[in-house]
Amino acid sequence: MEQLRGTTIVAVKRNGKTVIAGDGQVTLGQQIVLKGTAHKVRRIYDGKVIIGFAGGTADAYAMFEEFEKMLNKYSGSLLRSAVEYTKELRNSGGHNSSEGAFMIVADKDNLLMLNSIGDVIEPDEGVCATGSGGFYALSAAKALIRNTDLDAKTIALKSMEIASDLCIFTNKNFVVEEI
Repeated sequence: MEQLRGTTIVAVKRNGKTVIAGDGQVTLGQQIVLKGTAHKVRRIYDGKVIIGFAGGTADAYAMFEEFEKMLNKYSGSLLRSAVEYTKELRNSGGHNSSEGAFMIVADKDNLLMLNSIGDVIEPDEGVCATGSGGFYALSAAKALIRNTDLDAKTIALKSMEIASDLCIFTNKNFVVEEI
């Protein structure tokens, strides 16, 4: 059975603002675009946390729901919720999928990347990305953050535009959240 693919997520933290942007493409295998307007970037925890996810759809949604439960359990502490969530994943053996999933989460103070096997990563330079065009978006964001004075939202959008020009699994239907 062919895998569902698609979605690029990039996050940029600069000057007290954090932005997560993602595209809306869902692709079946190498040839068919099933959906162009998926929303894989959203606000949770009464709008105090933004999240973007990529990878296996079932894993991504399971991660999203379980992470939100942790936020509620730990009164919105993003770092504590991430650590406790990943500890629980590791103890349970992670989500058992060959595809896996990644989540980027942010609040006003933190930017973190989590995966479905129980890792939590705080990115260098305030930028991270995942998904089909993640390496393109990450490269663009790092170049822009190092060589311009652009704000976080502009860097995220320009990075997504570059990724969508290069990656056939990334489209230009961007969803952007800023905190």
